[in-house]
Parts: sequence; structure tokens; C-alpha cells
Amino acid sequence: MVLLNYVVMCLIFGTTFLAIKVGIDAGASPFFSAGIRFFLAGVILFSFMLWKKQARLSLLLHKEMFLTGIGLTFGTFAPLYWAEQHISSGIAAILSATAPLMVMLLQTGISRQKLSAISWAGCLVGFVGVVLLILPGATTISFSFLWLAGCIAVLFGQIFYSAGAVYSRSVIQRFQDTSPIALNAAQMMYGGAMLLVLSLFTEQVHIESMLTANAILSLLYLILVGSMMGHTIFYWLVAKTTPVFPSTWLYISPLIALSLGVILYNEPLYLLSLAGGITIIVGIILINMDGLKQLMGKKANKLGDISN
Repeated sequence: MVLLNYVVMCLIFGTTFLAIKVGIDAGASPFFSAGIRFFLAGVILFSFMLWKKQARLSLLLHKEMFLTGIGLTFGTFAPLYWAEQHISSGIAAILSATAPLMVMLLQTGISRQKLSAISWAGCLVGFVGVVLLILPGATTISFSFLWLAGCIAVLFGQIFYSAGAVYSRSVIQRFQDTSPIALNAAQMMYGGAMLLVLSLFTEQVHIESMLTANAILSLLYLILVGSMMGHTIFYWLVAKTTPVFPSTWLYISPLIALSLGVILYNEPLYLLSLAGGITIIVGIILINMDGLKQLMGKKANKLGDISN
């Protein structure tokens, strides 16, 4: 079940970027569709947790849910949805994989601990990968400022994600008697509500565009599968294994997203961009090498216990 759920999670997270692209290309307003997605997903999940008596309404009154919603949902997905108007879903997915790099740099800055040589090597490799990924689009004759702005926007969103991820760890410890799924649902509600407010002041929502088949299917998929099913499996894997293991989806899902964009949506792919994407993944693996070694050590111990 662990392996099956892990594969399903990687496939889900690998398809959400393309689902976002399909909805936006169908005419859905980026901020409005993102807001609806996360607010409804949060409401449904939180209502379910209330019914299971694993959450309380008073949880929504804590400022921690608001702050986490700014980092993990609002600040991360507002730039991503806007960017996918101008860049391919595969490029967006690969750039989003830089999140662990930024999380590590932020944690290092807060704790003032020295990084190991292999972690610094991972940072350097990841940076080179970003340059390789962006280079073909930045040097072609058809260069678009909005294309470059879209790439920068995704990277900017990962700064918010890294801050939210680091902060959420202390929030989980502070609310140990509350299910992580309920905490995630609460922050999605706040983040979704902020995205809807942003939409109100920045874009005109055309209802007829939101009601097209592609826009509706995209939204339903992102709510039910992307936000609810994907995140629930993630937290289930955290509970059944370790926090490191389910996070390794970042090594697999971006390449799935890149492949799906090319195969199913005819998105352009430059060999240099593919090399950049693989380089970024290698950098992320190097950054998390210590955690992966611990994970493999635990697996080896379990196998030894079973054989004995």
C-alpha cells in the first residue's frame, strides 16, 4: 500500500501543472480559479475532519492558519497560476522543484548552521540547472519578456513556499492534538480566500469562460484529485513512513509533468531545457543526500529485522 500510494501521489502531483495550464488556456481567470480550487478543497476537507471529530472550528481563529495560508497557498500559487499564462506547464513544474533548495537555504539562515560540502554542491548544481532550463527561451529570437517574467514568478513563489514549509513545521508541533490534514485544510481555506480577494481587485472574471468543458474539468480535477486526494496521500505517507520519503516526489513528478506537457499538450521542449530539468533534480538529490541516507538506513534495518 505504501508503494502504491507513493506512485499514485507522484502521478497526481505530476499532472496538476498540466491541469492548471488546460484551465487557464480555456479562459479561466488565474487567481479566481486558484482561489476556488483551494477554498472549496479546504472547506470539504475541513468539514470532513469536523465530522470525524478530528478538528474544531476554533482552529480557524488561530493566526497560524492565516500565516501558513499566505506561505503555502497564496504566495506560492498566485505566482504559479499567473505564470502558466506565459510558460509551459513542464517548465513551471521543474522550476517549482527548486523549493527544497530554498527551504534548505532559509533553514540555514535561521539556524546559522554551516552547510555540508555536498549541500553546497547541490545548491550550485541546482542553480546551473535553472540557468540551463531558462536559457533556450531567453536566447531565442522570439524572446518574450512575459516568458521570462513567468519563470521568475514561479521561482519567487517558491520563496513563499519555503517560508511556509519551515513555519508549518513549528505549527504542527504546536497543534499536536490536531490532524495535519485539518491543519492543511484550514490553511487552504485562508489561502484560497486571499486568492479570491486578489482576483476581485485585479481581474475580470468571465463566467462563460469558467463554464467551458476544459475549465470545469480542470477545476474539478485540481480540487478533488490534486488538492484533496494528493495531499491526503502525502500526509498518510508521512504518518506511515518518514517525512523524507514522501517528499521525494519532487525528484519524479516534475519530469512526469514535463513529459506529459510535451506528449499530451504539444508543449515545446528544448534539449537544453531537458538537461536543465535533470540537473535541477540532481541538485535537489544532493541537497537532501543526508536525509536520503537516513531513509535508506531505516529501510535496510527493517529488511534485516524481517529476515531475522
